[in-house]
Amino acid sequence: MPNLVLLAQIATSCMLTGLIWTIQVVHYPLFASVGADRFVAYEASHARLITFVVGPLMLAEAATAIAFLVIRPPSIPMWIPVAGGILLATVWLTTAFVSVPCHARLAEGFDADAHRRLVDTNWIRTIAWSARAAVLLWAGWLALHAANADG
Repeated sequence: MPNLVLLAQIATSCMLTGLIWTIQVVHYPLFASVGADRFVAYEASHARLITFVVGPLMLAEAATAIAFLVIRPPSIPMWIPVAGGILLATVWLTTAFVSVPCHARLAEGFDADAHRRLVDTNWIRTIAWSARAAVLLWAGWLALHAANADG
């Protein structure tokens, strides 16, 4: 069971890391190209559709992060799930207190300052998810190495 929790952590974190890089480098910068006349509808569609992709993955990642703090392979030092949890809290707090308010402003119409803040501060989530994926991949390597040593 601990290895399954770890695998779920790695899978969700890596999927979200790929997604956040796409959003950071491609999607958010293109918001400025939509045009003021179509932006409100575009932002509403973005918010609705991205939730179908991000929502379940973030919830699964959070659930497995909590489980990983309690159930971890013996070869994984405790600092790994703690560091992963801190990085995940950084993602969630940045989402709630920075990204969501930026999107709320953008929902009223394109605002260059809100857009710039969204793009600039999204680097916090991009770096945190990337670091989280790296830490979890390291944990996966440790678990695999321990399993090979036992076998």
